[in-house]
Amino acid sequence: MSATVTFEVPSPQGQRSVTVSYARVGSGEPLLLLHGIGHHRQAWDPVVDILAAERDVIAVDLPGFGVSPSLPDGLAYDLPTTNAALGALCEALDLDRPHVAGNSLGGLLALELGREKRVRSVTALSPAGFWSQAERRYAFGVLLAMRHSARRLPLPLVERLSRSAAGRAVLTSTIYARPARRSPEAVVAETLALVNATGFTDTLRAGTDIRFSDDVPGIPVTVAWGTKDRLLLPRQGVRAKGVIPKARLIRLPGCGHVPMNDDPALVARVILDGSR
Repeated sequence: MSATVTFEVPSPQGQRSVTVSYARVGSGEPLLLLHGIGHHRQAWDPVVDILAAERDVIAVDLPGFGVSPSLPDGLAYDLPTTNAALGALCEALDLDRPHVAGNSLGGLLALELGREKRVRSVTALSPAGFWSQAERRYAFGVLLAMRHSARRLPLPLVERLSRSAAGRAVLTSTIYARPARRSPEAVVAETLALVNATGFTDTLRAGTDIRFSDDVPGIPVTVAWGTKDRLLLPRQGVRAKGVIPKARLIRLPGCGHVPMNDDPALVARVILDGSR
């Protein structure tokens, strides 16, 4: 079920109302799903039905992405604000310390929620924040190029490209190792999500100085990395293990940066095992 929820988040100028769109399905312990920069909650569609057999799944459009409105004036797209917004979202939805799984930016946010003890477990898929400065500059350059290209492509051309496996590779091979598996409709929708992401520029700017350097003690943490991740290179997973020594580090063979589409069964199993 798709819905929206509005809640209050503190700012230096007082409380601000934030509205977030989400989809909720399944039953069991709550599981919050967080997507990456420039993406939307539909990134999780390949695994949602598998997860929903055992979990109450809540897939969120982060503020300024998907169909969630931008953050209001007075709120920055930084980690403290986004985590406060996610904490308020959980309160508004009556989620008592849900499990959380995140990809890329969403993985970083999931780890921050874990560090603040707001969640029961964390599964981070290719999380941001474990890069060197050179790797961060490379990733940000690729993301900016992706958005620039997407914004220059007329919609009829995007639709035409999406109808062939080769065209889907042109549009999405940076984030998927197996882009032909993505449906034409999904490729068009996520291209438009990248084009229309009002929070993209401010989120990228806020990430310039981010480096995740704190342990996440006291809760189960799984860090999983696609072996064919071309955006955040797999060696960053080794750094993550060094920062979070008790984390379970898993390789996802043949998967790219957004692995949910490349191997849904494997990714769902990793998330479910990590949230038990």
